[in-house]
Formats: sequence, C-alpha cells, structure tokens
Amino acid sequence: MKALQYIKSVPRYVFVRTIGHWSPKFVTGPLSSIRMANINQPELPTSEWLRIRPLLSGICGSDLTTIQAKGSPYFSPLISAPFVMGHEVVGEIIELGPNSNSKDLSIGDRVVIEPGLCCIVRGIDPPCSSCQEGNFSLCEMIMHGDLAPGIQTGYCRDTGGGWSSSVVAHPFQVHKIPVQLSDEEAVLVEPFSCCLHAALQSFPKDNEKILIIGCGAIGLLTIAALRALGARCQILAAARYPHQQTMAANLGADLVVKADKDLYDIVRKITGAEIYWPEIGRPVFIGGTQRTFDCVGSSQTIDDALRLTGSGGDVTIVGMPGIPKNIDWTAIWYKELKVKGSYAYGSESYEGDVISTFDLAIKLLNSGIINLKPLVTDVFALKDYRKALELAMTAGQNGSVKVVFDFRPPKKQDIK
Repeated sequence: MKALQYIKSVPRYVFVRTIGHWSPKFVTGPLSSIRMANINQPELPTSEWLRIRPLLSGICGSDLTTIQAKGSPYFSPLISAPFVMGHEVVGEIIELGPNSNSKDLSIGDRVVIEPGLCCIVRGIDPPCSSCQEGNFSLCEMIMHGDLAPGIQTGYCRDTGGGWSSSVVAHPFQVHKIPVQLSDEEAVLVEPFSCCLHAALQSFPKDNEKILIIGCGAIGLLTIAALRALGARCQILAAARYPHQQTMAANLGADLVVKADKDLYDIVRKITGAEIYWPEIGRPVFIGGTQRTFDCVGSSQTIDDALRLTGSGGDVTIVGMPGIPKNIDWTAIWYKELKVKGSYAYGSESYEGDVISTFDLAIKLLNSGIINLKPLVTDVFALKDYRKALELAMTAGQNGSVKVVFDFRPPKKQDIK
C-alpha cells in the first residue's frame, strides 16, 4: 500500500533543521525525513485488534513539528521508526480480529481512533498508576507490551498511521461515530478532545475574564470547547490573521484582537490592570486575566501568558512547545501563578459522571451545540502530500485552518 512514512535519520534531521526554514520544499523534498513508500499493511498485533481504512486524516501541528525538525528531541527515544504518520483519523472498520468484538463492533462501522498507546492497548496487566486513574495519555509503559515503542498511533512502527490506506487499532481505541456527524466533523474529534481536556483542567467561573493566545486549530477548538461545556466567562482571543479572527468570534469569543504589540494595552483596558515598563525588557503587568490558555507554545506566547495573567491566576500550555528561550519566570513566583501543561485526553468528570474525553467530544458535536465543520478548510489526496504539507505549514497566512488527507472514493459527479 501507499503510505507517507517518517524515516529516522540524523543526517536528514540535521539537513531539515538547518535548511528547512528557507522553504517548505526542503521539508518535503528528497532529502527530508518523509517519503511516499510502498509498504505492507500493518499486521494485527494480537487477535483483539482490528483494521481500519481511513476516510479522512488530519495534519496536526505536532506532525508538522516532527517533519520540520523544529521540536524538542524529548520524544525521539519514545518512538519506533520508520512509522506511518497520522493520528487524527476517521475511518471504517474493514477487518476484525477473532477476539476484537468487545465493543459490539462490525465491519463497515465508521469510527475514530483514540491514538494513545496505553497499557490496555499494549496488553499490560496490571496497568500503570496513570492508566488506573484514567489518565491514559500519561501512560508510563509506552516502551513495553505487545507493541514497539511509541506514544501514539502515528508514531509507532507496528500500528501504521492515518496517512495510508490501512491502520490497525485496539478496540479500546475505537469510538463509533453517529450517522449524523459528517466525516469533516469526525476528523476533528481528536484535536477537539485535546482542547476539551485543557478546558476542563482549568474551567473558568462565570465572572472571569480569560485570554486565548493563538487562533490556529487548537486555539479555535479551545474556544469551541469552553462554549460547548457551558462556559459563560468573557473570552478575549488573540489571533494573527483575519480569517482566524472571524472564526474565533463565530465560535464564541467575546472580543477578538490582533496578536500584536497592542495586545498588552487591550488586556490592560479590559481587566483594569496596570502596566509598567522596566529599564530594560518587556512590560510588567499588575493584574490581568484570571486564566490564560496559550495555544501556540512559542517562547513569546509563553512569556506573554505569564505576564498577562493576574495574581493567583492559571496559565495552561495547550500548544506544543519546543525548547522555549528568553522567558522571564519571575511572574510565576511573584504572582503565584499556577502553570500547567495539557496533553491529549483520558477520562473526564462531567456533569457528575466519568466519561472518556473522546465520548464527550462526540456527544457535544452530535448535540449540535457547536459546528466545527468550517474548520476543515483544505482537502488533499495523499499523492499531493507535498502541496498539503506546504499549505499546512503556512496555514495562517494562506487562510487555512485544518488540512486533511482524503481517502474516500470520488463521488460520481467528481468523475469526468
């Protein structure tokens, strides 16, 4: 089968990290770390597993960070290569292992994959303490069990990934999609779940003023998650591009501003904070928002989040950081800020019940409370992966949000 595969190669990594910033073409070219390959479809690791044919598979910011060699080497020992990329997947079941029907699954069911490769997926019993508590994304056994190392589907050589015509999954990872939900909505369940998890970790009170920094896919989905969960706080969103500003407002932001030097003055006016300038360096805020969600994870946005959040406030890092530099950590100490990371999903407490983040995402999408379909802005065949990835790398300036690969057969009207 054709698959877009990541090759673990130090020379290629160094080339892309050194030269890739000059042009996206270097990142996807013949000397890059990705290749279109003819490979065998992955085998079912055990008799419990099943096979899924992707319909749509999204391009995530973490995928781009990996391909562009921009991120931290932190994850490099926690993956197994070569691996097929793609962890935002909606597809249909095409094969069931002899013991895979624990969720009453059937051939032809349309499903999404929860990509975390936790203890249950790896056949490890008893599970680690994180998995016992329902924090499956924090599993401490990702190097062990029935699979090669890997934190998620799309970063493990044994599972395959969504950027191909065949990926395998454990029944624990599979969630059925209601017929009412389109493929475009379903492919957003994974990133939407990430943002639901972040929103529930730092859920605002009705009278609070909060700040969302960055309105790419993760920032927009964080706004959507907060409103879908019933948040009545005042949401200020900082977005760089006009289409992001429009979408942020449509999803429930009360005030959307351009993410530039005027952000500090606007936050000051809205919150009643005071701003002072030191002899050198960036402005000092006294007061600020009660909560800030940094949905970018860059050095500047982390520094902004710490400065713009008021005393005793919460800062949640939702965007994937690399190795940030030049951040002044004084505000954490002086303002007694609570700074936390938010990674992936697991089990959530919601309306008195415990529910998986994925099931909650599907429930909220199916309720019609929010419409995320407009966020899927660009669809490509896998053969056009260079165009798709190059567009995703420059999504903001090109008016895009979520770029996806489409494996569905062409509609009759599309056939000429």
